[in-house]
Amino acid sequence: MRASAPMSDRPAPFAALGPRPLLGYTDSRLERAAELRIDRAVQERMTADTRTATYVMGGEMIVVRKGEPNNPLFTLEQALSLGATEEMVFLGHLDGAPRYGCGMPQAAAEALKARDDLLVTDLRSIAVQGLVAAEHLPPIAEAKAVLHWHQRHRFCSNCGHATDAVDAGWKRLCPACKAEHFPRTDPVVIMLIVDGDQCLLGRSPRFVPTMWSCLAGFIEPGEAIEDAVRRETREEAGILCGRIKYFRSQPWPFPSSLMIGAHAEAKSRDIVIDATELEAARWFTKDEIVAMLTRTHRDGLTTPPPVAIAHHIIRAWAEDEVSFD
Repeated sequence: MRASAPMSDRPAPFAALGPRPLLGYTDSRLERAAELRIDRAVQERMTADTRTATYVMGGEMIVVRKGEPNNPLFTLEQALSLGATEEMVFLGHLDGAPRYGCGMPQAAAEALKARDDLLVTDLRSIAVQGLVAAEHLPPIAEAKAVLHWHQRHRFCSNCGHATDAVDAGWKRLCPACKAEHFPRTDPVVIMLIVDGDQCLLGRSPRFVPTMWSCLAGFIEPGEAIEDAVRRETREEAGILCGRIKYFRSQPWPFPSSLMIGAHAEAKSRDIVIDATELEAARWFTKDEIVAMLTRTHRDGLTTPPPVAIAHHIIRAWAEDEVSFD
């Protein structure tokens, strides 16, 4: 396997990367206040509170009030006037002020694009283009994930009866068989495989033509994070992995995943891709990675944008922050 050059002997082009950007959908300022979800009297008081505000969305579309800056928050009265009546979920408190997410059919949200005072677009565009202040991304992600769950789980998986939303949107209850249903989160490992001064990136057919990224895959039932990293890497690229180093996690509301970031030590080099998952995979040098992060690669190759955890996993390795010792 390839050996890393000592840090003191390695050129340091990393200053070109600049200040470290924020990781999207993380570091929420909300206090979720889960204990308040089950108290109907408290919920009634909060919905009547003049400080209460809500995010409005329909399917993949987020509704934002245009301005300098754009504002994604509405009063409950304003949200109802837009047609946001499908579901409502209590997100938590921001400095004591209640925050909710209100849903509507996607077609109804799409129809609001005709209004000059509103911006209606998808969450990826909002995050990548910085269309709202970063502090709004975590609660919007929270609302989008839970509201999407409501849209897909209106009937009891146990008996098939229609269910009711309860506990301020955090549970669905079957009135027939009394089964309780809760929002789900799907854990996904996303990893950078490293071998000395090289790392492995892959390309999905869904990516834009220039982008290369970390390998990723869902954790299976009864599987540890480390085992999932090794299995997915072997299945997708034919590479065997040894030691695993946890990096950090990121909620990914498309629709409701939790990305668990890691770096993995390569124990083999020969790539054999699973063509159903990847269209290509290859090893990159650290200099190439720095060029890709700074959008200066000679072939125009790029990494994912800073809103995605893959960007941060790759950058941490490029900045010599990864050690398996």
